[in-house]
Amino acid sequence: MFLRFSLLSCVVATSGAFAPSPALLRSQQRLFMTDDSFGLEDRRTFVQQSAAAVVGTALATGFSSPQSAAAVASKQWKRVDIPFEDTIYDIAFDDANHGYLVGSRGAFAETNDGGKTWEPRSFANLDPEEEVTYRFQQISFKDGEGWVLGRPSLLLHTKDAGKTWERIPLSPKLPGEPAAIVALGPSKAEMTTTTGAIYTTDNAGRNWKAQVKETIDATLNRISSSGISGASYFTGSIINQVRDDQGAYLAVSSRGNFFLTWEPEDDFWIPHNRGTPRRIQNMGFVEGDIQKGLWMTLNGGKLFISEGEPDLTKDSFDFVEADIKTGGYGITDVAWRTPNEVWAVGGSNTMYVSYDGGKKFSFDKSANDIPGNLYNVKFFPEYGNTGWALGSNGLLMRFEGSA
Repeated sequence: MFLRFSLLSCVVATSGAFAPSPALLRSQQRLFMTDDSFGLEDRRTFVQQSAAAVVGTALATGFSSPQSAAAVASKQWKRVDIPFEDTIYDIAFDDANHGYLVGSRGAFAETNDGGKTWEPRSFANLDPEEEVTYRFQQISFKDGEGWVLGRPSLLLHTKDAGKTWERIPLSPKLPGEPAAIVALGPSKAEMTTTTGAIYTTDNAGRNWKAQVKETIDATLNRISSSGISGASYFTGSIINQVRDDQGAYLAVSSRGNFFLTWEPEDDFWIPHNRGTPRRIQNMGFVEGDIQKGLWMTLNGGKLFISEGEPDLTKDSFDFVEADIKTGGYGITDVAWRTPNEVWAVGGSNTMYVSYDGGKKFSFDKSANDIPGNLYNVKFFPEYGNTGWALGSNGLLMRFEGSA
């Protein structure tokens, strides 16, 4: 029996957003452009020419779609000032007004007005010199109770909406590194590790119960003849773990050559072929539900979405490539705002929107003139479907909608 901590490099709530490690950040930055000759100005020229071409075609044919035309030149997000310039890894809300941000170098901020303004905060039980050494990767709240997970291994817990925090001891015998935490209610939470261990607690972290009977490498080595490319004699870790709204998990191997799924009551993870020679960059759920499908981003700015309810017992899924013109910039995260409205973010702060469930995307220029990279996009349907995009250099974007 072993603890399983979720490396949720991604958002645990509804979007599967992902909090990259420094090594993964460097890898993504290399992947953001597949051709060094295609620079920032070239990207903007490419976008402008693409927009002009679409509008010109619509005028020439006498056909005009207000929604698609607006999307080409849309600017539906607004930057929000925050009190630090470090990479933001996660955002969570306790109610419609009260929420927190966490990030690198001990970055921690609080809002009491729905995210319009943010104030810096610190943890009283951490020395200031110690706090700056931590990378707070994930934060999760439910019913006034919250959890913060950081690296080096650190777990903090609050029962009073963040007024006070206690440090929860983590066993050095945990398999892998603690990766993600999800608040499930009073004194309840779920945590995973980089080896695929999944643990739950119902007494505020004093005890943890294993949900998976064996680590991922043990599973893969046991079924190494299953035909999963790259799975034989697997000894690495998994990245980009995300949890759907019903408790199912999705994870990508650290080499990006296959992925795995797990559902509650399963004894072990199930590996799947990626179905493409390109390296997987990130994965997540359609509308936050594994039963509605999966999305997968690949090197070179490719996005694939599975059609219909997936058969989780199969080695491979049927993915369809989305029509999204990225110019080679990698896509780091995708989130459904509604069944039809889908947002994608990526390198050089690129943003894209689809109004047909992810079949065709158009460019959004909200962050076009801001240096850096976007890593996460999240929506909170329980709080008016507010949306947030998180990135490097202290970049926080709030969804405003069409002008």
